[in-house]
Amino acid sequence: MPRWANSGRIASRVTRSIVSDMSISRRTFLASSAAMTLATSRGIAGTHRLRAEPVLAQILAEEFSDYGPTPSLGFNGSTPGPLLKVRQGEELAVSFENRTGEASSVHWHGIRIASGMDGVPGLTQDAVPDGGDFEYRFVAPDAGTFWYNSHSRSWEQVARGLYGPLVVEEITPPDVDADIIVLVDDWRLEENGEFREDFDGMFQFAHGGRMGNYAKIIPSHSSVRRGDRVRLRLINSANARVFPVDLAGIEGNLVALDGMPLEQVEDVETVTLAPAQRADIIGDVVEAIKFSFWTGQDDYALGTIAVDGSHPSPRTREISPLPSNGVIKPSGEPARRETLRMQGGAKGGQHPGEDIWSFNGVSDLPDEPWLKVARGTVVQISLVNDTSFPHGIHLHGQHFFEVAEGGSLGPLRDTSLVNTGESRDILCVFDNSGKWLLHCHMPGHLATGMKTWVEVT
Repeated sequence: MPRWANSGRIASRVTRSIVSDMSISRRTFLASSAAMTLATSRGIAGTHRLRAEPVLAQILAEEFSDYGPTPSLGFNGSTPGPLLKVRQGEELAVSFENRTGEASSVHWHGIRIASGMDGVPGLTQDAVPDGGDFEYRFVAPDAGTFWYNSHSRSWEQVARGLYGPLVVEEITPPDVDADIIVLVDDWRLEENGEFREDFDGMFQFAHGGRMGNYAKIIPSHSSVRRGDRVRLRLINSANARVFPVDLAGIEGNLVALDGMPLEQVEDVETVTLAPAQRADIIGDVVEAIKFSFWTGQDDYALGTIAVDGSHPSPRTREISPLPSNGVIKPSGEPARRETLRMQGGAKGGQHPGEDIWSFNGVSDLPDEPWLKVARGTVVQISLVNDTSFPHGIHLHGQHFFEVAEGGSLGPLRDTSLVNTGESRDILCVFDNSGKWLLHCHMPGHLATGMKTWVEVT
């Protein structure tokens, strides 16, 4: 994967922490090692309660506390929202209360659930008005790392903080000392720590999306012991930034991508995460776990999980693959082959769509599905990026195999990063009936045309 970042003017005032949206440098980029408590939220009778509302969030590191908290949106009084946990095969019930001041909804990213619970206004449900409630209820079929986020005005609501982690636990979880969620995010802030209010900025929509100028990790644990075996669940919750996350201080293996276990564990030092992508790593702590990423100019710290003490009897056995989720693996030739071509944007040339971006010349949701197939149909889709910017293409309700060179099946994903000028084939067994959104997960691109839908009957 190529390493890339924007370049340009450096912000002038909070020079040790805040960078402009056009530049990041070692002096101006600061990461916070402070952990955030991700408590599980439960209501009566086992129902989780999610109240979306304005919150105050201390986004900037403590040394910049003179600027105070940032007015944000969140769930249950905080951003990120609370950790939701459910056991594989069990039902998750969530009472969503919208108190944001505008319409909203909740999408359960990566969960292969019933279409009516998918949280997409205009396709699977009506948006929940301010002051309204909605009951989400679904069975979680796959164990893994997932997340939830607003799917109404997501280019603004998610950027303001309406998201949180969702973990579906294995029937028999791997033997680790700590199971750690690590959210990776960036924020586009003014020099006083408040949000830049250019959420609808046409420049961002037409270019790479809303790039933050301040970034850090939000880990669920602030410290571990040397010798601990830990599971890191990385989630890229940023609006637009692709993070090539470098890890130090841990020796281990990549065991899952986008919630789906790899057939064989892989060595890992860097994992590239497009917005919404996830990665699970199991490893042994040798020193403080440090997270950084390459901006195109240098390596910059995102944060650290400190070491406090030593494990008295560290594990020595090898790390094994996680149990399979049983997703159907196709064999033979696909029943259909389709091409999804990304078009538009700045420097992207002319295209016949009516908005900034389009798929196959069509902007926004068409009246009829782009693809309509019977349940169980195997389709190979060529994702072709004819634009000047990368796109993370997300398919709701299904997982798909990325096809490697030579035609072998790569990992299962729900979001595939396609860099500019590239193409990628994916192979999907459409085994989940319903109406499903297919879109770029840079929300500004979604908002300005890069979306369509499929129907599985």
